[in-house]
Amino acid sequence: MNRILALPRTLAALAGLFVLTGALAAEPAEEGTDYTRLAKPVPVETGKQIEVVEFFWYRCPHCSQLEPGLDAWARKLPADVKFRPVPAVLNPNWLPAAKLYYALAEVGALARLHGKVFEAYHKDKLDLDDEDELMAWIGKQGVDVAKFKSAYRSFSAQTRAMKGAQAARKAEITGVPALMVDGKYTTSVSMTITEERLFEVLDQLIQRARAERRGKASK
Repeated sequence: MNRILALPRTLAALAGLFVLTGALAAEPAEEGTDYTRLAKPVPVETGKQIEVVEFFWYRCPHCSQLEPGLDAWARKLPADVKFRPVPAVLNPNWLPAAKLYYALAEVGALARLHGKVFEAYHKDKLDLDDEDELMAWIGKQGVDVAKFKSAYRSFSAQTRAMKGAQAARKAEITGVPALMVDGKYTTSVSMTITEERLFEVLDQLIQRARAERRGKASK
């Protein structure tokens, strides 16, 4: 009886091993297909940590769709990797959403409301580019409207938004969502086709960046 029961268990174990091995054996990322190497690397802001920058726009439906999966992936990154969202400003009408992002950061509400901003634009169909509508929504989120309005209209928010626009230009970003790894490589769902493949490529590019940093350190 024990020998008869042992066979299915062994097969099940082998099947589990096969699935695990298949999951680990992702196809190597191809330059020009899965990612692009920047001709001129962009300086990172994370020091010793490998930097992963997400260029996004709150009003972009593709950014909204990617947000839950990207957030889950970013939460599992190792300690030597820093994930940094940057609102891209590829057109002048993208500026209000970028200022919204930095104003939320200024008043300490970004972590709580980042995902809700996407929902407000895309699910609730609110126009948060309209300042009156934005302030009404902010008040409903339990944020001090006066403090937020001051942050939103501040020179700091404008400056940081334009700095993000400059970063997107240096990274040769022409559409969002797009991701840049350690100032050297860019990728996007439009290149990888699926979100699953995007995260595989990002993981591989992080490994490459790590190896390149170690190589420099050993010289």
